[in-house]
Amino acid sequence: MKTPQDPVDAIIEQWAAVRPDLDTTAMEVFGRVFRLARTMGDRMEKAYAPHGISRGEFDVLATLRRSDAPYTLSPRQLSATLMLTTGGMTGRLDKLERAGLLRRSPDPHDRRGLQVTLTDKGLRLIDEAVTAGLAVQTEALSHLDEERAGQLADLLRELVLGTGA
Repeated sequence: MKTPQDPVDAIIEQWAAVRPDLDTTAMEVFGRVFRLARTMGDRMEKAYAPHGISRGEFDVLATLRRSDAPYTLSPRQLSATLMLTTGGMTGRLDKLERAGLLRRSPDPHDRRGLQVTLTDKGLRLIDEAVTAGLAVQTEALSHLDEERAGQLADLLRELVLGTGA
């Protein structure tokens, strides 16, 4: 039984026709990774939209949620975790604070610092949003059995570690 073809296969075939000397293995892998990232990013955005948040806002709330009770981090810790500039972080925090999903308060250990804390409303919302997002991701993986999904996760981990991503 022949493996079904995807759009990347067509690109690889075109390259093979005009440049048979090229080893396109990396193009096959990363072409698919890029397509998956774009497709899943769009699907995740749709999963979070009913909760009134974007993917970027989800990331802030999820980072606070993963920090465990009392769900508090400094803006600097959030920026470092999310690889955002302080300016980009400030915009997200402003919007989430206006929506009542988090609050900023003075850091009791640093007079110049702030703390960002998830509110009860934010906690409920992020728990709902993460469940919705995982449902979308699980559906996407449903084409693979558990063993193959695990193998894919292991291979991608190796690639992430090998590239320093």
